[in-house]
Amino acid sequence: MINLEVPVKDMDLTKLKAGDVISLTGNILTARDQAHKRILEQGAPCDIEGAAIFHAGPIITNKGSEDDPEYEIVAVGPTTSMRMNPYQKDVIALGPKIVIGKGGMDDTVREALKEHNAIYVVATGGCAALYVDAVEKIESVDWLDLGMPEAMWNLKVDSFGPLIVAMDSHGNSLYD
Repeated sequence: MINLEVPVKDMDLTKLKAGDVISLTGNILTARDQAHKRILEQGAPCDIEGAAIFHAGPIITNKGSEDDPEYEIVAVGPTTSMRMNPYQKDVIALGPKIVIGKGGMDDTVREALKEHNAIYVVATGGCAALYVDAVEKIESVDWLDLGMPEAMWNLKVDSFGPLIVAMDSHGNSLYD
């Protein structure tokens, strides 16, 4: 398994091929439909250059109060990436280098990955408890007005994976 530091550098991705297994260390951002839409309408609430965007709606509890929240992550697993097809190519153009999800994405995304030297990796559905063990802490949250699963969570992770490169930066796809 290849461990990548996030944010990633272009040179880290060019050597990866569809079928490689990776893990991530650094920060990943969760973003579902509404967060993708808002990124395109308002801009990202944080720097997404070289970022890893995870199609996930984590289960989060608040052990604190509304005024002084203490968020704790219970589970985080992938959601179906296909729902982000209308937004993903335009979001990739803004700088993220890794998209994490499940179920694949369309050819517009494949072309955007190739054009911007980015990759799409799949996380195994049903492994939310496994993936949450790699989350060291919640660094921040943006757009809570969208609801807990649609908010953008910034998660500090260590060896987050395994993740399979399903679409590489050379235009190859395991879905062919």
